[in-house]
Order: sequence, then C-alpha cells, then structure tokens
Amino acid sequence: MAQLSGVKKAAILMISLGSEASSQVMKLLPDSMIQKVSYEIANTDYVTPEEKNAVIDEFVDTATARQYVLDGGIDYAKDLLVNSLGPQRAKEVLDVLNTIQLREQPFNIARRANEQQLVNLLVEEHPQTIALILCYMQAEKAASVLSEFPDELQSDVAERVATISATSPETIQRIEKVMEDKFSNVVDGERENIGGVGALVDILNSTGRSTEKTILAGLESRQPELASEVQANLFTFEDITTLQALDVQKVLRDVTNDVLELALKGNDDRIKDFIFGNMSQRAVENIKEDLEFMGPTRLSAVEEAQQKVVAVIRKLDERGEIYIGRGGQDSIV
Repeated sequence: MAQLSGVKKAAILMISLGSEASSQVMKLLPDSMIQKVSYEIANTDYVTPEEKNAVIDEFVDTATARQYVLDGGIDYAKDLLVNSLGPQRAKEVLDVLNTIQLREQPFNIARRANEQQLVNLLVEEHPQTIALILCYMQAEKAASVLSEFPDELQSDVAERVATISATSPETIQRIEKVMEDKFSNVVDGERENIGGVGALVDILNSTGRSTEKTILAGLESRQPELASEVQANLFTFEDITTLQALDVQKVLRDVTNDVLELALKGNDDRIKDFIFGNMSQRAVENIKEDLEFMGPTRLSAVEEAQQKVVAVIRKLDERGEIYIGRGGQDSIV
C-alpha cells in the first residue's frame, strides 16, 4: 500500500465501488483529476482482493478521521482514532490526512464560533447566505442559531435550506472569504496545543543524559510534582522492547513474578513475546499458566505493576547497569 500513489488508490476505489457509484463520485471531481483517475482505471487490468480491501479500509478510516477533525479538531480526532484503531494505525491515518492536505470544510470559522456570535453576525445577512452557511454547520448548532432569528427570518432561511440543491465552488469561496473577514474580528482563531509534559518528554528523550539530569533536578527544586510526572513519562512499560536482551534479563531478575504477571495482563503479544524471549522456557510456561487462570484485574492495578517495572528499569539505568538509548549521547561500544 505504501508504494501505491494516491491516484492509483483512487482508481482502485472507483473500480471497487462499481460503475454506478463511481460515476456519481467522478462527477464531483475536478476535470484534471477525472483525467488522471480515468487513465489509471483504464490501465488497471486486475485488482487483488488484498489491494481492494486495503484501499477501502484506508478510505473509510481517512474519511472518518477527516470528519473527526472537522467536528472537534486534531486532538479530538487523535483521541477517538487511538481508541478505535490503536496508536500506530491512528498515526498512519492522520499522516495520510496531512499528506494529501484535505481542504477544510467550507465556513469552518463559523463552525468554531459560539452560537451568540453567529446570531449577531448572520442576522443582517441575506437569507440565502445564512442558509448556505447553516448547511455546512453542525446540525445542533445550526438549529440553535436558527431558533434565535426573528420568526419571519426563521421561515425564510428554513425554506432556503430545504431547497438548496447545489452551489458552485466559486460562489462558496466568494461568500466564505467575505464571512471570514467579518468573523475574524470577533472569533478566536484555532489554537494549536503545544508544549506540556508530552513535549518536554519528547525533548528529553532526544537529549544527552547529563542534560536530562540537569533539567529534572531543576524541575524537582521548583515543581516536584511536575518533575515526577515528567520522569514517569520518560520511559513507559511498552518501551521495554527497546532494551538490549542482556539488559532485559537484568531487569527481570529484579522484578518478582507476581509483579511481572500483573504488568503483562492485557498487553499485546508483541510485548509478551519480547519478554518471554528473554526468559527460560520453564519460567515462561509458569507465567503463561498463571496468566491463563488470572481473573479480571483492575486497570489501575495493572498500571501500578507496570510502573514498578519501569521504576526498576530507571533505577538500573541510573546505576549504569543497563542502557536506555537516547538521542544526543554516545552509543555503547
């Protein structure tokens, strides 16, 4: 899939949808894109079931992610995608969105404005303009704004919403530009979430050990709780797979079986297989047996056990007995 171009994927999607549905989609594409996709379709003799399924899955995931972004922004989309697809797949989907640079839905600034601002700014506009903007807004917000207009305007706008069938992109762009100029004076622009513990952890993960220690020591003297939070996030339980085999074995010698079993509860097979690969066959069999008969466990208990394992890793790292790879520092030789 990574080797397929966007046009090739679009062609496969059109083929997969069938002639009736794809013809309706093609009508909505720019002429230049219709030519490219048509050429690709004409030169595609066969699509494997794997390619078809992969393209359809990517299309559904990307379309869903785009709607999440439009509904609540990038952080909102990321949270929902991580919960539904997992962190790796969520990142891939968002990367696709960034790569193809999907255009924002028209009147996005109106979608961000609060309802009273919208009422104040739209009430003097032409009913057709109001109707067009409401068509691109969240249904609940549009209903709330509409209910605040005078009765006569409500009816006029509602009628126009119901009878709008199609509007040229040029008209939408022209109205959108006027509205953006008008709204920008009163509507706060989108704010990108930057900084925070996550950003600091990313920075520290790329610094040398001496720099990391200096920063953490300074934080601890100023804000001990913040320092603890940063330190706790510098190395997660899942990061154990980045350790060398000999280092993992040293860690496992300092972790009791009951803690390890609890930490592994509910983890994916990749992490389990990595850890089991550094244990004796008999020890692995014992832990697998215990896990099999372990009943339901509170998530907080699992996370506490994982933090105990991480604490052992950091303790051994500070003693110099194991090595946690970091950017910006010498490698071991």
